[in-house]
Order: sequence, then structure tokens, then C-alpha cells
Amino acid sequence: MPQLTALALPDGPGVRAALPDLARALSGERPAVPLAPAAPSPLEGAEVPPGTALVLSTSGSTGTPKPAVLPVAALAASATATHDRLGGPGRWLLALPAHHVAGVQVLARSLAADLEPHAVAPTRGAEAFVRAFTTAEQAMPGPRRYTSLVPTQLARLLRDADGTAALARFDGVLVGGAACPPGLVDAAAAAGARVVRTYGMSETSGGCVYDGVPLEGVRVRTEPGERGDAVLLGGPMLASGYLGMPQESARAFVDIDGQRWFRTGDLGTWDGTRLTVHGRADDLVVTGGYKVAPAVVEDAARGLPGVTDALAVGLPDAELGQVVGLLVVLETSTGGSDDLREALRPHLPRYALPAVVTAVGALPLRGPGKPDRRAAAALLEALPRS
Repeated sequence: MPQLTALALPDGPGVRAALPDLARALSGERPAVPLAPAAPSPLEGAEVPPGTALVLSTSGSTGTPKPAVLPVAALAASATATHDRLGGPGRWLLALPAHHVAGVQVLARSLAADLEPHAVAPTRGAEAFVRAFTTAEQAMPGPRRYTSLVPTQLARLLRDADGTAALARFDGVLVGGAACPPGLVDAAAAAGARVVRTYGMSETSGGCVYDGVPLEGVRVRTEPGERGDAVLLGGPMLASGYLGMPQESARAFVDIDGQRWFRTGDLGTWDGTRLTVHGRADDLVVTGGYKVAPAVVEDAARGLPGVTDALAVGLPDAELGQVVGLLVVLETSTGGSDDLREALRPHLPRYALPAVVTAVGALPLRGPGKPDRRAAAALLEALPRS
């Protein structure tokens, strides 16, 4: 059985030195576990099934991160399907953590296209990131040019004239890792950016549904559940399971009518052509018997004047089971929590109105741009309720 090797993937331009080792992993010659530089891994030396390319940690959205085993064929199918959907292979600008699935996929697509990627460090301050991104974009040759971002990065670039101009010169800007507010997508489109919203996870070799439409070979279905319709994904991009976690693998990867599926843990609507994701089943707020999708509250808050971002979570309540709590990011410090709650009243049913609202300088995040709902809940639980 092949054994895993540790593969350090630094952020920024230095990642190009690791491309030969990544290429060996993607061919199956030397399976690897991608890591941030100097990060230890208990998986190094672990045996993996033949045909494995990478073992990537999940985001931990549902608890402890799990090691997803990604076959060579799965990653190759993902890269091919992405380029087919975007219009052909091109040169990529990496602006995400290189050891997360979205960053690894930027590098894998670059290797598949035989075009060396450009890269910028994603962890700098907002102004420094914009400057680095625009400088790198100006240095990129063709033929086609792509990049992949999280919504926070897209918003930063759109607030800057040079960043906005740089975005408009890409043939495709993939945006994923977290829900992308509709207003942000509209602003990008108005600026000439070709934004593509992606949906996927480590278990599906990254994004596999673009703007609600599955990539070539990807299957989608939903099943009724206690909290809503559960989203399942199938196709050639699926992981073979979780390394050393047979029970978790059996729960997440299932056989239905002779086809293999992955239970995503998300709720959504599938009309046979387009998938609409409503959020994670675990994030749904059940208050007094009513079900509230956090995205509904967040979209309503972002539609208010002066609100640039929002994050809604469920908070325990002795009477109702849960109530809605809301963090908002404001353009200015004017207006209090009571004002925001009243402003939301015309846009939400009574049961969905936040019992707690507070403004923060920035939303708590974990990983590459994902909202940290646990941190948000901890912050909101300490505040008085309306």
C-alpha cells in the first residue's frame, strides 16, 4: 500500500517550488497530505489505497475536520470539467491558502493546463492584498486567465478602483468557500467581472456545481429530511472516503440504486437542472417550531442601508428552543441594535427577527473565508436580548 508523504504548500509565489512534488502526488506516484509550511501531520506515513493522490482535511463545518481521500481520477475529472465549463484551459492566479482544497485545485488546474500559476499571499491586510493581487494580475500572460476567491476577497477588490479593473480582465473569477451575497455578485457583474459562484467541498474535490448547474458528470439529488431537503452529490469527483474513519465514511458516502453518493449535510432545492443551497442543516434555527434559514436573515440584513455584511446563528432559549442572533458589519458606527432590528421588521416574519443584534468590525472567520458560526454564537450569547 502506498504511504502518505507531507507536502508543504506555502502561500504566495513560493508555492511554485512545490509544483513538481504536487505533480507527482496528482499522478499517484507519491500520494501526499498538503500542509501549511512547518505544520505537522499525524497522517504522514499512513497507508492509503492505490490510486490515491491527496488526503485533504475537511473544513470542520460539522465538528472535527476529517481526512478526505481524493483519488487521482477524481482530481483530474474536476480540473477537466472546470476548464470545460469556463471555456478552456488558462493561467491561474492563486490567492487562497495553497493547502486548502480550493487552493490545491488552482494548482492542479495549472498543472493540467501545463501553465505555471501566479500566486499572492491571501493573509495580508486588505490594502496589501489588493495591491499584490493587481500587481500579479498585470504580470500574467494569456491565453485565458482565471482566479479563485472567497467572498471577502471579492468585496475587498470591488472597493478599490484598481482591484475592480483587475477583476474585469479575468476570463473567470470563481467565488466559493462561503455563501456569496447576491448584492456582491451583482456589483461584480456591473463592474464587468465574470464571477462564477461555486459549490463543493473537500469530499467532492472542491467546487463541482457552478452557478447552480452541476459540472459535467456531476449528479445531484435531494432527499426529504427532518429539517428540509438534504443535498446529495455524486459523480467522478467524489473522495473514496475518510482515511482511517470507516464509520464516518459509511455514513457520508452511500450507495443508492447502484450509484455512489455523498451526503453533504446541506439543505437545498433541486429542480432537475439547477441547485439552490439554503445552508447547512446544522445551522438551521428552529425557534418556537418555526424553521429559519440563516441565509434569509443575512440577506435581509445586507439589504439594509449601511450594512456591508451579516452572520446569523441560532442561540439557545429556554422558552422557544432557539432564537436568532445576528452580527452585522456596518459602514459607519451610526445606529444601534434596536434600530437594526426595527429596520428588519418589514423584511422578515416575526419569528425570524433577531433577538440579539450587534455590530462588529469584521465577521469571525475560520479557514479560507468561511464564517465561524460557533465564535459568533459565543459572542452573541453574552449579550442581552430584545
